[in-house]
Amino acid sequence: MTTEKVLVEDAIILAGGRGTRMLPANYYTPKECLPLIDTPLMNHLIWEACKSKVKRIHVIISPNKRTVFRDKLNGQKNYQYENIRTDIPREILMMPPEEVEIIIHEQINPGGVGDAIKVALDNINGPFLVLLGDNLIMDFHPILAESGPSSGSLASKKLVDYFERTGRACAGLIKVKDEQLNKYGVVEIRDDRIINIVEKPDLNNAPSNYILCGRYLLLQNTNELLDKFSVEEYGELQSIAMFQHLIKNEGFGGVKMNGFELYDSGDPMSWLKSQILHALKRPDLSDEFQKWLGRIRE
Repeated sequence: MTTEKVLVEDAIILAGGRGTRMLPANYYTPKECLPLIDTPLMNHLIWEACKSKVKRIHVIISPNKRTVFRDKLNGQKNYQYENIRTDIPREILMMPPEEVEIIIHEQINPGGVGDAIKVALDNINGPFLVLLGDNLIMDFHPILAESGPSSGSLASKKLVDYFERTGRACAGLIKVKDEQLNKYGVVEIRDDRIINIVEKPDLNNAPSNYILCGRYLLLQNTNELLDKFSVEEYGELQSIAMFQHLIKNEGFGGVKMNGFELYDSGDPMSWLKSQILHALKRPDLSDEFQKWLGRIRE
């Protein structure tokens, strides 16, 4: 007897946050659209979702971001740049690729990750990916001329591969240094399962150096669970309450992103470090940038 394969056809990109730590930059440009050197985060996020073979990408925005996202994420060719910068692929100026549909949802009142996910769930039937819009998880660093859907990170695909093997919901995990642990949800992991999550612990209470890195694959029952652990009762910890339920019941997988880099646009210092680390790894920039860094240190 054969079992029909359950496909992951939807991804949600969460871009509804106010981004107050990035003001005043965020007043003009949503933090999800800030450039990692010369390429907006949103490009990288869409390319990552496309790499996992989804058919639809749901982008959750706040009303004040309506103009930016509805204008740019419409899949239309931008004729203004048709004969300009012919050294870069045209597809990086058109979002999304033709075979993927973008659906924009508005979250009127910000209520955390769980509440934002719930905005899209009436339009999703089956398992789905979740990508936090201010986190990039990158495994290689293409030059601009080689950027596009084919250069997308494999982070979300690793979650899809895990789900296809196990049938379980799962989260991406990345290892960070001790001084970063108090900024994230830190996990205790046994084999390939998360067995506990400690939110923003001090070093003495951190169960490991692996953190939730803003990548999740959740199942059909998510809407029901978010109703059970309501935003009214749990606030911004709604998603953590849901994850703890999964840990104690169906199981919650942990997919280690070894060999990947976490770039975070949530605050100025994190974003500055991300720019520098990415520049040092991009083949077209690293040599000149390292020489420049050497000169200014003298």
